Amino acid sequence: MDAFEKEFSEYTGINHCVALSSGTATMHLALRYLGVGPGDEVLASTLTFIGSVSPVTFLGATPVFIDWDRATWNMDPVLLEAELERCAKAGKLPKAVVPTNLYGQCCDLQRIVMVCDRYGVPVVCDSAEAMGARYLAQRCQGVTKETQKDMAFRGGINGALLGQDWIHAGKGAKAAVFSFNGNKIMTTSGGGMLASDDRDLVEKARFWSQQAREPFAHYEHTEIGYNYRMSNVLAAIGRGQLRVLEDRVRRKREIFDFYQQALGNLPGVAFMPEAPWGCATRWLTCITVDQEQFGASREDIRLALEQQNIESRPVWKPMHLQPVFAGCRVVEGAVAEALFRDGLCLPSGTAMTEDDLEHVVAVVRKMGRR
Repeated sequence: MDAFEKEFSEYTGINHCVALSSGTATMHLALRYLGVGPGDEVLASTLTFIGSVSPVTFLGATPVFIDWDRATWNMDPVLLEAELERCAKAGKLPKAVVPTNLYGQCCDLQRIVMVCDRYGVPVVCDSAEAMGARYLAQRCQGVTKETQKDMAFRGGINGALLGQDWIHAGKGAKAAVFSFNGNKIMTTSGGGMLASDDRDLVEKARFWSQQAREPFAHYEHTEIGYNYRMSNVLAAIGRGQLRVLEDRVRRKREIFDFYQQALGNLPGVAFMPEAPWGCATRWLTCITVDQEQFGASREDIRLALEQQNIESRPVWKPMHLQPVFAGCRVVEGAVAEALFRDGLCLPSGTAMTEDDLEHVVAVVRKMGRR
């Protein structure tokens, strides 16, 4: 366990880590450490998996959902800034902000943290889908974007190939949350990691994750804790997964490129953009489909693939549309709603062969106008 946490810290450049039972558990402990509780609000991405925001409700607080921006499909920093300004004027700032690094792409974390620091609001970055992704902490001058991306993945995994410019997903936030669920680019079948440059945060989370047991020979408890610690068996698997992560990232990006070259010329089909300051893992290859231009909807395509025993899925349903969050406040939201309506995640497993990819492409192309 100690070795996995140490190696994870070395990989990401985040100084302190604790391995836990799930990504949701890591978010729960991070928010608890920040004092989130009844009556508080937490600003979060609306376009995300529910495990990113359900821990807000565990603690009795209320999520407020922020729309995404078209350039990255992540939390819109402009809307966030406007909402924080409104909250400050109302005399009730949120207890935390939780942006998501969606589908393996980093949010504009530098800008989000800068805005939040102005109001003294901590950021917990949901990086569950972004293990291996990187962003530029300082915009490199005189180096093309493609050269930067090549350098980011060539010859090492520590992200320090352009001085200190390339930063791993989540670093720079008060805490970052990672998931090793079975569908992730790096998996231990289940589990997560809470990472922070704040030693006290990580050590308190470690204490809570082991039923908050005090250091006595007998079982002594002065606080309520949880059974959230990762097992040593899963930690051993995680160590092996770290060693092949770079290969997985390269393969994911190759799959994205294959789909883009094969489908990118179709009318009405667009691909998830990559931020000019980031290098995404392309955990899933995601497209949007304009039904009027293409001649079929994203649901038509999904069902056609399903008939061929090929699984694909709509992009995340925005949290503000989920029945469980009915009544929660949302800042804008129409952009995320449009993405849910038109967005589809194509099969992206690293074990896919060229024949597999060609099969998917053939089904999609067949659905379009001729």
